[in-house]
Amino acid sequence: MKIVADVLVAVVALLHLYFMVLEMFLWTAPRTRAAFGTTEAFAVASKALAANQGLYNGFLVAGLAYGLITGSVAFQVFFLVCVIVAGIYGAVTASRRILLVQALPGALALAAVLLAR
Repeated sequence: MKIVADVLVAVVALLHLYFMVLEMFLWTAPRTRAAFGTTEAFAVASKALAANQGLYNGFLVAGLAYGLITGSVAFQVFFLVCVIVAGIYGAVTASRRILLVQALPGALALAAVLLAR
């Protein structure tokens, strides 16, 4: 079960690495705008805000990676809970789709980590 947990934590980390790249470096690109449903004008106007949001995703990646590398269950649990809370907040305030894209993978990984203990 530990291997499954590690794989799921790594998948969540990779998802957030992808979100970080989109938000920090590719926010105004046509494919990113299509993925987030934004116009070119909105993307240009919100570029700094998106980069800040991307940086926070990078912190999630760093915490999850540290938890995997060191085997720290406490780090994995803490950062997975952060992912889930952010996903729930995003689903309530921005788009219900975030619940499936962010919170659900985080919850599955958290369950696996806790079951692997």
